[in-house]
Amino acid sequence: MASTVTSDSLVYDRSRGIGGGGGANVERVPKYHWPAIQLNVWMLIMLIAACTIIGVFATFIDIQNTLLLPVPWYFPYFITVCSLTILFIALLLALIFQRRLLPSIVMIGSFILFVLWLVGLVVISVQLWGPNGSVSTNCNLFVFGADPKPTGQNLVTLAWLEQRSICQSWHAVFSFGLVGTVFLVWMMVIAYQVFAHVEGRGR
Repeated sequence: MASTVTSDSLVYDRSRGIGGGGGANVERVPKYHWPAIQLNVWMLIMLIAACTIIGVFATFIDIQNTLLLPVPWYFPYFITVCSLTILFIALLLALIFQRRLLPSIVMIGSFILFVLWLVGLVVISVQLWGPNGSVSTNCNLFVFGADPKPTGQNLVTLAWLEQRSICQSWHAVFSFGLVGTVFLVWMMVIAYQVFAHVEGRGR
């Protein structure tokens, strides 16, 4: 088994000897060239998106518990999805270090995560801009549209700043959810391109 890493791509290659008839036949398994820069950028952005959403929704869950309010199902759902994303990236890193990163693994994992992220993105969109009491409407009316805006060192100002932080956090979750969903599609495209341009495959 042999693996090499070039300056501009990750290469996966494997050779297997098959004994028989007093000789040895060598079967070459195709080499997969992964664009290192694109792969690193993808993992970095996905880690940032996943960790941001985990942090925001973990804070929201703590706020709901403090206020003795029920926790919406999509808070722990998106936290779980983002945790799975981090585990998937860890798996990719382990395979990269072992020179065994295959397009099929990346495509299947990315597609599963894409579906999960898309469900979360749709739910967040409904909560933000839904027809009945959406988060965006309440934020525009009671927070961003407050006139005059609270100022000074008092509890009213602190409460308004907290509400503004929550509204901004909702928009951050949507933004990173959208980025994560798009980047998962991008990774599937990259994996397909790597598979399509494989070297050493029999024709």
